[in-house]
Amino acid sequence: MAVLVVIPARFASTRYPGKPLVELRGATGDSKSLIRRSWEAAMDVKGVDRVVVATDDERIKVAAEGFGAEVVMTSTECQNGTERCAEALDTLGGGYEIVVNLQGDAPLTPAWFIEDLIAGLAADPVAEVATPVLRCDGRALNGLLEDRRQGRVGGTTAVFGADHNALFFSKEVIPFTGKTYEDNDETPVFHHVGVYAYRPSALAAYPRWASGPLEHLEGLEQLRFLERGAHMLCVEVEARGRQFWELNNPQDVPKIEAMLTEMGHS
Repeated sequence: MAVLVVIPARFASTRYPGKPLVELRGATGDSKSLIRRSWEAAMDVKGVDRVVVATDDERIKVAAEGFGAEVVMTSTECQNGTERCAEALDTLGGGYEIVVNLQGDAPLTPAWFIEDLIAGLAADPVAEVATPVLRCDGRALNGLLEDRRQGRVGGTTAVFGADHNALFFSKEVIPFTGKTYEDNDETPVFHHVGVYAYRPSALAAYPRWASGPLEHLEGLEQLRFLERGAHMLCVEVEARGRQFWELNNPQDVPKIEAMLTEMGHS
């Protein structure tokens, strides 16, 4: 299967303007921009034919081309990363059987998350979209809960059925559990990993659909698929000892830098 990875990146983030160009220090003390770390994560994925950065901002374009990335310029009218991926695919002329959206704020995404995601979508003829979910240990769950106590919109959680079809995604911590968990405890909560794999037909349809009330309320682009009845497969991935966190707020920078150092990333 021909696979394209698109890394959508915009400068004018509501919660964190300029986020793709934020510098993150690794284990060696060297700094790399968020967009560069996300691109390097994509380049580590096996079985991918092409990786592009999709942006509407000249500053991101210059920075990305400076470290060797291929860049596709997209409209400032794109409402989210999925719409930006759809426009990038159209600009490139298609020719891919799976398109992966690796959000530009997820530099800690391991290659096997994306490899398992691609394999999951390829193996399910009914699924139109697939996305990874990672079972939270107590440390991750307590981090999500602390964000909510502090009034921060942090990670997203997912719930899905026995067939692994997505039921809902939320910036609240769902499902509710009143139990207290130690750092290494297994929990019933799944962290949604901000990566998507689309069949081109589903991706092309997405920008033509009006966004619905759930997408507006949660601010989560994937809910447009669910509100339209699309089949979205949740692919459970394994941490294998790796930590995962997205850069959503300025307060996430030291947390991600600590994880980069702990995992020995330069």
